[in-house]
Amino acid sequence: MTTLGQWEGSIVKVTIGATPADGGTRRATCTIGGDRDLPLLGEPGNLSTIPKIAFDVCDDPALWPEVLRLTMGDELGDPAAMAARAEREMGADLVRLNLTSTRRKGFSDFPAIRKTIEDVLSATGLPLIIEGSADPAIDSEVFQQCGEAAEGENVLLGTAEADRYRSVAAAAVAYRHGVIAQSPIDANLAKQLNILLREVGVSQDRIVIDPYTGALGYGLEYSYSVMERIRYAALKGDQDLSSPMISASPDALTIKEVREGSIQQRYETGCTWEYTTALAAIVAGAAIVVVRHPGTVPLLKDAIAGLTRGRGG
Repeated sequence: MTTLGQWEGSIVKVTIGATPADGGTRRATCTIGGDRDLPLLGEPGNLSTIPKIAFDVCDDPALWPEVLRLTMGDELGDPAAMAARAEREMGADLVRLNLTSTRRKGFSDFPAIRKTIEDVLSATGLPLIIEGSADPAIDSEVFQQCGEAAEGENVLLGTAEADRYRSVAAAAVAYRHGVIAQSPIDANLAKQLNILLREVGVSQDRIVIDPYTGALGYGLEYSYSVMERIRYAALKGDQDLSSPMISASPDALTIKEVREGSIQQRYETGCTWEYTTALAAIVAGAAIVVVRHPGTVPLLKDAIAGLTRGRGG
């Protein structure tokens, strides 16, 4: 059996965020990667290998899970306030700003998303992930605005896909940000996309793989196996798959089980479902898990503390 020190490869370190000393305004940076063994194993003292939690906030809650809209109300529509709460009350490691407004048909209010980014950056000192448009027609302008508004902050921009990666890559290179590379639950496609991103100038230490995570009972087992394959390939020396992984499961709060019962039951079930999905992704090798339910963050913090006890010393 291969043990620590016998693997040929390792996971590349990626840093998100920039402190004043780095030219940014973040309270601290977040470094992931650096692993030289299977998930949750390896030598103690390497803080970058401890999984991180990103809390997802949005600027247009119309597309957010119904269970959160019903229980949290107007609070969801204030991404700056939610970002501040994620840092102050939940103990999240990062904030992901999901620009859901750009999903509206005919969207053209680019100054508004720029202001939203600036407001969120002012509201929290946590490193930022920005999830932009899913529409190729406006990708270029959206990512230009994202990159410029967050210049100097070393954010993580998403999402690059095989058929639409040039706009986000261009913004990342121009403004020195990182990129999330998403592929549809396939290790070979993840590898190809990483190669494409490097060919257009994105350096390896600015790429994070999103292999796409199905929710518990809705494809999670397949996602888990692909994440394992990616980690094994990286440790065996495949540099094209050596980027750290991020896991977000947008379906975890929208599945049938979370749409049944009373509002309180749905809220509690949603938390449990999202937590279980995210924890499985951590065990499979995710360096960052993205969650939307406020109750999920403290549960995951406790689980991670237990799984990594003694590794941060």
